[in-house]
Amino acid sequence: MEQLVISDFNLGIIAGGQLGKILALTASNWNINTFILDPDDQCPASSCATAFFKGNYLDFDDVYNFGKKVDLLTFEIENINIAALKKLKAEGLKVYPEPEILELMKDKGLQKQFYLSQNIPSPHFQLFFSKAEICEAMESDKIQLPFVQKLRTGGYDGQGVVVIKNKNEYIKLLDGPSVVEHCVKIKKEISIIVARNIQGEIKCFPPVEMLFNTSENIVEKIICPASTSESMNTVATELANRIVSDLNFVGLLAVEMFIDEQNKIWVNEVAPRPHNSGHHTIESVITSQYEQLLRAVFNLPLGSTNLKTASVMINLLGEPGFEGKVKYEGLSKAMSIEGVKIHLYGKKTTKAFRKMGHITVLANTIEEAKSKADLVNQILKVKS
Repeated sequence: MEQLVISDFNLGIIAGGQLGKILALTASNWNINTFILDPDDQCPASSCATAFFKGNYLDFDDVYNFGKKVDLLTFEIENINIAALKKLKAEGLKVYPEPEILELMKDKGLQKQFYLSQNIPSPHFQLFFSKAEICEAMESDKIQLPFVQKLRTGGYDGQGVVVIKNKNEYIKLLDGPSVVEHCVKIKKEISIIVARNIQGEIKCFPPVEMLFNTSENIVEKIICPASTSESMNTVATELANRIVSDLNFVGLLAVEMFIDEQNKIWVNEVAPRPHNSGHHTIESVITSQYEQLLRAVFNLPLGSTNLKTASVMINLLGEPGFEGKVKYEGLSKAMSIEGVKIHLYGKKTTKAFRKMGHITVLANTIEEAKSKADLVNQILKVKS
C-alpha cells in the first residue's frame, strides 16, 4: 500500500482525544488526510485533523455514515458501536483492528475467557451480572478475599475498578456486569506495546515499568527501559507475540502485565490502540507507537523499536481543587531543563486528575531521567 502515502487518502479515526490528535499529526507527515469523529467539537484532535465530524461513536448511524467518508478506519477508544463497524467491514471498508477483535477487547469478561482458552497466564476470575450477585457470593465465601472488581465495559483511567479487601468494603462495589479477579501480590506492573501488520510481521517495543497513583489508580510514571531481567523481558515479549498471533490481530496492541512476588508474569488486560504507556516512544524510540500503528494498518514494513535513550514519561494531570479554564504554571522553568519534552493536549478545561498532557524526560541513565521527572512534577502544575 505504498501508494497511499503520496495519494489523496482519507484515514478515519474514531474519537479525537489526545491519542487521536497525535495520530493525526503523525499521519500528516505522510500526506494522509485525517477525518475525526467525536461528540466534542473542541476535542484535542479537532484543531489538527483535515476534517472534523461531530457525532456519537456509540450511535450506529453516526459511525456508519462517518465510515462511508473514509478509505480506512481505525480508532483510539474501545467504546464504539460494533454493529456499524461490522456493516462497514462487510461492505468492503478496511477497519483495523477488526470489529470482531474490538468486540472481544472492549469486554473484560470476554478478554479473560480468551486468555483462559489460549492458556495465557492471567489471574483467576469469576463473572457476575450485578453487585447483588457479588454480595451473595461474598456472604457464602465463594469469592476469595481480597479481590479486584472490574466492570466488563466502559472503564478507563482507573474508573470502573475497585479493590475489595474485606467484607466490610462491600459498599465500594460497582453495580453492573463485572469480572471479579484474584488479587495478585504485585511486585511490578509492566506494559509491552506490540504491532502486527496485515502480512503478519510482528514487532514489540521494549517493556516499560508503570508506577501508579494508588489513590486514583492512574499511571504517574512510565519508565523505559523497565528494571526487569532479560529473561523476564523475553517471557513478556513472547506473551505479547502470542496474543496478537492467536487473534490474527492487525494494528497496535498494548499488553499490560503484572509481575508477582515469585517473579511470575500475568497478563492483566490489553488495549487495541495507542496507549498511555507508549507516549515516550515519540522521542525515545526510533519508531513511535503512532507511526508503527500507521505502518501496521497500511501493511508497510514495521519500524525499528530500538531505544535511542533512556526515558521517564509523566502524565500532566489537573491539580485537585481546580476546575475550569486551564492555566499552566511553571511551563518555562520546566522547559529550561535539558531533555524535557512537553506535550500539551489542548483541552480547554481542567479538573482534578484529568490528563492534560504528558512530559517525556530523556537522559543518559534512568536515574537521571527519574530525578529530572521528579523536579518537573514539582514545578509544572495545571490549575484554573
